[in-house]
Amino acid sequence: MKQLLMFLCLLSYAGFSQENIPKDYFSNPLDIPLLLSGNFGELRSNHFHSGLDIKTQQREGLPVYAPADGYVKRIKVSHYGYGKALYLQHPNGYSSVYAHLQSYAGPIQQYVKEHQYNKESFEIELFPESDVLPVKKGQIIAYSGNSGSSGGPHLHFEIRDGASRPMNPMLFGIEIPDTREPLINSVFAYPVSEDAIVNNSQNPMKLRLIRQKDGSYKTESIKAIGKIGFGISAYDQQNGASNKNGTYQIKTTFNGLETFTVLFNKFSFAETRYLNRYMDYGYFETNRSRVQKLFRESNNPLSVITQENDNGYVTIREGYSSVYSIEVSDFKGNKVLITVPIEGIQQEVVAAKDLQETQDYIYHDQATSITKGKFSVYIPSESLYEDTYLDIEATGDTLKLHKDIVPIHRNITITADASNYEKKDLDKLYLGRINYRGVPYYNTTYRDGTKLSTRTRTFGSYCIASDTEAPTIVPLNFSDGKWISSNKTLEIKIEDMESGISTYRATVNGKFILTEYDYKKDVLVYDFEDAVIDETENNLKVIVVDNVGNSTTFEATFFRKQS
Repeated sequence: MKQLLMFLCLLSYAGFSQENIPKDYFSNPLDIPLLLSGNFGELRSNHFHSGLDIKTQQREGLPVYAPADGYVKRIKVSHYGYGKALYLQHPNGYSSVYAHLQSYAGPIQQYVKEHQYNKESFEIELFPESDVLPVKKGQIIAYSGNSGSSGGPHLHFEIRDGASRPMNPMLFGIEIPDTREPLINSVFAYPVSEDAIVNNSQNPMKLRLIRQKDGSYKTESIKAIGKIGFGISAYDQQNGASNKNGTYQIKTTFNGLETFTVLFNKFSFAETRYLNRYMDYGYFETNRSRVQKLFRESNNPLSVITQENDNGYVTIREGYSSVYSIEVSDFKGNKVLITVPIEGIQQEVVAAKDLQETQDYIYHDQATSITKGKFSVYIPSESLYEDTYLDIEATGDTLKLHKDIVPIHRNITITADASNYEKKDLDKLYLGRINYRGVPYYNTTYRDGTKLSTRTRTFGSYCIASDTEAPTIVPLNFSDGKWISSNKTLEIKIEDMESGISTYRATVNGKFILTEYDYKKDVLVYDFEDAVIDETENNLKVIVVDNVGNSTTFEATFFRKQS
C-alpha cells in the first residue's frame, strides 16, 4: 500500500510536469502592488500553506476582483479557519479561492445574507448551481478583511487544479517582485544507520555556518561515518516585505551527483499533514524553528519531493573525503549555495543516541490501548509515523501523555472515568489540555454516563476540569434605555473564561438578527444595514452558552429613529 501511494505521488508529479499552465489567463485579484506576508508551500502548523497571503496595506475593505470569468461554486462562512471564504470555478478547469474576507459583494452578499437569515446562523456553507452566481473577469466579488484565523488584514488567494489540488499561483503569471536571495538559518546533520556517527555523536548535529565572500555558505568540516542525512532551516523574502516566507526549491548533491530535490509547485490536501514527517517536529516544538529534512523517511509520501537517490541519504566511508551541497532557490531564481565538507573517519561515540526507553512501546502499524489510573488511551494504527516509546503516566485527574515532541498523524482518543464525581457535577466536566501556564483549555468532550472522552492530535498533559462559571455579556456601544439612532452597529462583548463559547443567539423584538462573532476580540456585531429592525422601541435579547452548557441571558431596550 505504501509503495502504491508513493507511485501515485510520483505519477501525479510526472503528469504535472507536462501540464500546460496558462500564464496570462488569471489577472491579479487586488488592484494594488502585490506584496506577500505568506507564499505557496510555506511550512505552517500541521500543513503546507496552500496559496499566497497578499498584504492589503494594513487595511480591510479593499475590492477583490474575479481574476477570470466563471461562477461561484462554494461559499463558506465560519468563525475560524478561512473565515469568510469564496470559491470560483473557471471554464479552463481551474478554480480560485479567496479567504479571510470582510464581506462579499453585490449579489453574492445578498445571496449569503438571505441564506444566513433563513438558517438563522452566521456560520454557513453553500454550493450554488452554476447559473446562480456567474462572475466576469474584473468584477468585484468581495472585500478584503481579517476574518477567521487570520493574524492581520490580508487576502489569502489560491488557484486549484481540476482535482482541487492547490498550485503555486506564481506559475500562472501572478507577479511578485523579488530580487532577494533566500536566507539560511541553520544546517543539521542526522546520523541514521546504527553505525552512523557525526562529530563523535549519534544525535542530530547543528553545523557551524561560515559565510563566504561570494555570498555562499560553507559549514565547518565534519567527521562522519555511516549513513547520514541533512536538514536545513531557511526562508525567503520578497521585495518590499520583511515576512519570513517559505523557499521554493531545495536541491542537494553529493560529490556532484543529485541526491534530493523538493519543489513547491503543487500538492494535495490529503498529503499536506505529512509536513510533520517532513520537518524535524521535535526540534520545532523545542526551539520554534522549522528544519526541513532533506531525506525521505518511511511513511512520507509527499509529492513535493520530486527527485531522490537512496531517499536523500548519503553513505560516508572511512578514508574518503566528500562534499555535500545544498542549493536553496526562490521562484524568481535567486539562490544560495551551502557546501558541507565531510571527512570519512571512524571515531569514538561521545554522545550516544538519545533514546528514552519506557514501558509503553507503540508499534505504528498496530492499534494500541493503554490504561493508566482513571484514563485510557486508544492509538489507532498509523497514528504515529514510526515505532516509538511513549512516556504515559496518570496522577489523580491528570494524564501525562508524553511530550509534544512526537507528531500524531491520526486522531487518538483519551477516555477518563469520572465516576468519583457527584452526579450533579458531571455535566460541568470536560477534558482539557494543560497549557504552558498550567491552565486547562477545552478539548471537544463527549459524555457517556460517567465516561468523558476527547480526540486529539497533540501529545502533552490532559486533565478532568470543571466549568461552573457562566459566560459574561457586556454592551459596548449602547446602554439600556438609550437612543442610538446614529449607530451603524450593535456591539456586544461576550466572554467565557473556562470552557469557551459554544453558541450564541440574538433577537430584537423576538426576531432573529444576524450577529458576527469575532473571537479574536470577543465581540458580537450586528449591522443595522440588514434592515431587520424597523421599530422605534426595541427589545434586545442575547443568549450565550459555553461548551459545558452554562448559559447567560442579556436583555436591554434601545430606541432608534425610523425614517
